[in-house]
Amino acid sequence: MAHAIRMLAIDAIVRAGEGHQGVPLGMAEIATALYTRSLKFDAQAPEWPDRDRVVLSNGHGSMLLYALLHLTGYAAFDIEQLKTFRELGSHCEGHPERNVAHGIEVTTGPLGQGVANALGMAVAEAYLNARFGDALVNHRTWAFVGDGCLQEGVGQEMIQLAGHWRLGKLTLLWDDNAITDDGSTALSISENVAERFRVAGWHVQQVDGHDLEALDAAMAAVYEDPRPSLIACKTIIARGLARLQGQRGGHSAKLFEQDAEQARRDLDWPHPPFVVPEDVLSAWREAGQRGRQARRAWQDRVQALPARERAEFERVLQGGLREGWRDVLRRYRREAVQTAPQSSGIFICADLHQRLTPLMPERLIACADLEAPMGHKRDQAAFTAEHRAGTYLHCGVREHAMGALAVGMAAHGGIVPLALTYLAFSDYERPALRMAALMGLPVHFVFSHDSIGIGRNGPTHQPVEMLASLRALPGMWVMRPADAVEAAECWEAALQRRDGPVSWIFARQSLPHVRSADDGMDNRSARGAYVLLEAEGPRQVTLLATGSEVALAVQARQHLQAQGIGTAVVSMPCWELFEQQDEAYQRAVLGPGTVRVGCEAAVDFGWCRWLGERGRFVGMRGFGASGPGPRLYEHFGITSQRIVQEALDALQQASTQGR
Repeated sequence: MAHAIRMLAIDAIVRAGEGHQGVPLGMAEIATALYTRSLKFDAQAPEWPDRDRVVLSNGHGSMLLYALLHLTGYAAFDIEQLKTFRELGSHCEGHPERNVAHGIEVTTGPLGQGVANALGMAVAEAYLNARFGDALVNHRTWAFVGDGCLQEGVGQEMIQLAGHWRLGKLTLLWDDNAITDDGSTALSISENVAERFRVAGWHVQQVDGHDLEALDAAMAAVYEDPRPSLIACKTIIARGLARLQGQRGGHSAKLFEQDAEQARRDLDWPHPPFVVPEDVLSAWREAGQRGRQARRAWQDRVQALPARERAEFERVLQGGLREGWRDVLRRYRREAVQTAPQSSGIFICADLHQRLTPLMPERLIACADLEAPMGHKRDQAAFTAEHRAGTYLHCGVREHAMGALAVGMAAHGGIVPLALTYLAFSDYERPALRMAALMGLPVHFVFSHDSIGIGRNGPTHQPVEMLASLRALPGMWVMRPADAVEAAECWEAALQRRDGPVSWIFARQSLPHVRSADDGMDNRSARGAYVLLEAEGPRQVTLLATGSEVALAVQARQHLQAQGIGTAVVSMPCWELFEQQDEAYQRAVLGPGTVRVGCEAAVDFGWCRWLGERGRFVGMRGFGASGPGPRLYEHFGITSQRIVQEALDALQQASTQGR
């Protein structure tokens, strides 16, 4: 059965002309032991909510997963699909791409991300188990892991967090072959890797990764230990390929027909390419049905629930929202404009979520050691090793793992994850941000301290370029509300999104009200940009701004209108939503033929699409400086006076060019 994995991988890689054979050949026995003895799954029901999760963290070895999915009987992976490995349109992509209906839990490839996703899945299971009980939620998370995953810094962060939280249903299967792409791991590390897990509170076993009985025993032992488990499986990379096994080239050196022929002789596999003998295939298909009875029993338990409990459980699994959530946001809008602005813009977000807490018990908040300045722990108990029902995850100073575990929670399902840190640290989460967008997962990345407005902490903490970098991610919504009303409107739009992530951008400083009580209940922010204040008289100037700079645009409009210049203010809380609007709406908002001036306390990268050839921009041209926030706005010329001057200069230029 293990050789079936090896030969399918070899045949697919030879046919494609490229691939990574080291993982599927070296981990064949590990995978066989897992799928035939320990894993709870049903190949005929890939989306069964109480299935065990499997993550191939070393995603370059994707043929291991594709071979397993074919052999165990997943419908999406018939033998013809394996023959299209790495071809356009194939289910067998170069690296696994999330498709739960096909049996692939997460997109993997950037090393370390998958193993941290597995951490998030284990957290999600633990929380949902505490809430709904063993009868409804009781499964494990398994991750295939290579040396590279554990060398990446995010790997060490997840080791620490998993051990601290004692996530006993998380098991890593480490392909301990002491080889990476460059050669021996001795080139770059000298520590005892397994000891890193022991000192972090893990259950560690070390076995021969090609001994099926030893692997079976090790996997059985993880059920008896309350700690997360590492099974260090000593393996030979590319085992079965005489020319490459145990060597650097075993990782991904090109394979030839002669290699496949030699492997067939050495493994006593006298079958043509892509042919698995019936007795071996039958044994694998039987393994794929092992969990069928457990699945049906689980379905019976769900059906037997009282109607209200069943409806709530199914709502959570489907990602639906409880009735009344929108009323909470709209009530907040009405009340917010009648009170003084918050002392910190990020506390608007904290207030909103405090009010949503009773209606969203599935929301888990992860924070990177910044509770005091971000304020989201109000009314939230901490998630701990002793209290799994807590909804607030103290991640410590570990943004890398925090972002990736939030992605894992979303991939698991049944959780609405938030990950909180300063915007200047968003690059620590960059791989997770990108993977959330790539997978289309509804993760909320909440960022505070969004500009030079943070003041004396200086340029290291003033994220002048981060907005542009987030907006560059395909599929990412970047929302920078101007005040409390816009924040509530943006959350109303974002909570309904199920096909991608949102980056939330909030200020440290207070956000004055730019919306009034008589605005009505229409969600103006839901279209991404809207005319906040129309011109009095014919529109000559359009001022566009986001976040804290919208108030500056409002002040500038007053000065321009006083001079008889018809000026509109456009608030643009979410460019991505505005891009989705029809051309007529976009033209009406942007004001074709008018002078446009953009204002944002960030660099101007990307603004040209809204400002046009004659547009002007008021913002940052370089990094910030240390000093009081208001003084920095003056120092860098981000003021209402500067906006007015840019508008007047642009009008003068247009008049001159017109003559």
